[in-house]
Amino acid sequence: MKRIYLDNAATTAAAPEVVEAMLPYFTQVYGNASSIHATGREAKRAIEAARRQVARALNAAVPQEIYFTAGGSESDNWAIKGAACANRKKGDHVITTAIEHHAVLHTCQWLEKQGFRVTYLPVDADGKVSVSDVEKAITDKTILVSVMAANNEIGTLQPIKEIGALCRAKGVLFHTDAVQAVGAIPLDVQGMHIDLLSLSAHKFHGPKGVGALYVRKGVRLENLVHGGAQERGFRAGTENLPGIVGLGKAIEMAAEKLPENAARMSALRDRLIGGITARIPDVRLNGHPVDRLPNNCNMSFKYIEGEALLLRLDLAGVAGSSGSACTSGTLDPSHVLLAIGLPHAIAHGSLRLTLGTDTTEEDIDEVLERLPPIVQSLRAMSAMNASNML
Repeated sequence: MKRIYLDNAATTAAAPEVVEAMLPYFTQVYGNASSIHATGREAKRAIEAARRQVARALNAAVPQEIYFTAGGSESDNWAIKGAACANRKKGDHVITTAIEHHAVLHTCQWLEKQGFRVTYLPVDADGKVSVSDVEKAITDKTILVSVMAANNEIGTLQPIKEIGALCRAKGVLFHTDAVQAVGAIPLDVQGMHIDLLSLSAHKFHGPKGVGALYVRKGVRLENLVHGGAQERGFRAGTENLPGIVGLGKAIEMAAEKLPENAARMSALRDRLIGGITARIPDVRLNGHPVDRLPNNCNMSFKYIEGEALLLRLDLAGVAGSSGSACTSGTLDPSHVLLAIGLPHAIAHGSLRLTLGTDTTEEDIDEVLERLPPIVQSLRAMSAMNASNML
């Protein structure tokens, strides 16, 4: 039985070209980039080359606007805490949405404990935030707006360009968590009026444990990590040289192949969504039907529990993820699904399948063969079945 991996929103396989690019920096060019000898200078050149690769992919004005981190969560934390603390004399108000990744939500909750005020904006039934709601929420004390570019669970794309333009006109910093968006949709930090952008390499076929934060020139941030003078004194710690090289190669490849990959995955995504809808009754597509990530399929199946569906799919050789937060030790369903208005019973029966660049039509068709009998079997034995819901 062929195993089919459809959990690419969680992580992707490192591309062979990325691994190949990284290998020399483990054993050959292994110097500390802070050292002044030749080996250290060679490591420094590799880091600066990767910085240029990231800057080009995002259309940053200069490579120096890119800072390397340990991943998306650190980048989110640094952007939000750093901007809030650096601008506290101006105001104490931060705006975000109810469907952000926990790296943003938990950071905002930490800010509240430090005396900041945070507004959590609602979203519509498709998971979109209203630009007018953002505008209404801005006050003379607002210092930062943080809205994700694309939702990691339901795939909905947010009106980032419009929100960015609004924030720029109001003199408010704008941060976007683009961890799911980089490599999947076009991003232009200058054209979209973005001040701060978070990304993580392992979401676009790079290595785990490395990310980046774009900081527009002139934006002030308090340091999150203190110590040495790495990253021009703003982010201490010896650089993850192989990881940074891998990130640079991965984002360069993703940018070059973005139109081709997005078109192919969108077609496969629609094939999957259409096939599930046609073959299985009582299902609901979660997220915007059009403005969504090209690889995201999030469906709710009535009358069954998402965790049981996920486990049965795994036994059938399909890797996906559930909309329920079982791994967090709670029985509560996803905060994103609740925020778009799903009842608990339906939100609990959700499944996220996310395609990768190597997903094939044969993979999709095989999933469409394996999934319906599993749903039928679970519904037959479920206490949540239709007769019990009456």
